[in-house]
Amino acid sequence: IFMVLSLLSIVYGALRCNILAIKIKYDDYNVRVKPAAYLCIFMWRSFEIATRVTVLVLFGSVLQIWVFVVVLLNFLGFFFYPWILFWLSKSPFPENIEKELSRLGTTIVLCLLTFLYAGINMFCWSAAQVELSDPDLISKSQNWYRMTVYYIMRLMENAFLLLMWYIYRTDFYLYVCAPLLFLQLLIGYCMGIFFMLVFYQFCHPCKKLFSSSITEAL
Repeated sequence: IFMVLSLLSIVYGALRCNILAIKIKYDDYNVRVKPAAYLCIFMWRSFEIATRVTVLVLFGSVLQIWVFVVVLLNFLGFFFYPWILFWLSKSPFPENIEKELSRLGTTIVLCLLTFLYAGINMFCWSAAQVELSDPDLISKSQNWYRMTVYYIMRLMENAFLLLMWYIYRTDFYLYVCAPLLFLQLLIGYCMGIFFMLVFYQFCHPCKKLFSSSITEAL
């Protein structure tokens, strides 16, 4: 019961972050979110987060040390990704976050921001993409390519972790139909991707402002 309540709480938080990110990106427009959009986001985040957590738990139950390696690599990759893009853009160091902050203080704030960004992206696609070269520190463009690469890589990673769990599973899972559970988790993650596609293609409140739809981008 507590696990379900925790999941619902996290999904609700992700839903609110999605809506907030949309309003920040399109603050010049009157954004009205319809019930269908709320439903799609809820289903999208529910499947995405629940399956991701379950995959990590199953993998960690049989390969306890390696799960820390997987989490650490994920975290470091997403933590340094915004910094790498910032260095490649050769943009000036952000100075407009808070005038009273020194350069060291600004660096600490940006590190905390990318720390939060990395923590979110380990489990689900972040609603707001950090862009350190932007004055608002948030990417205002809709990058279909980055989202597509993320979900393809995450699906492949989940499949690999489940395969490792299936190979090294112990007698604890003797009464669990491992192939069925393997298939259910992969289908569950694909369902999350499906509801995400439905949201951006049909239910996004600002879909008319996109330069291209997600199906055209794919």
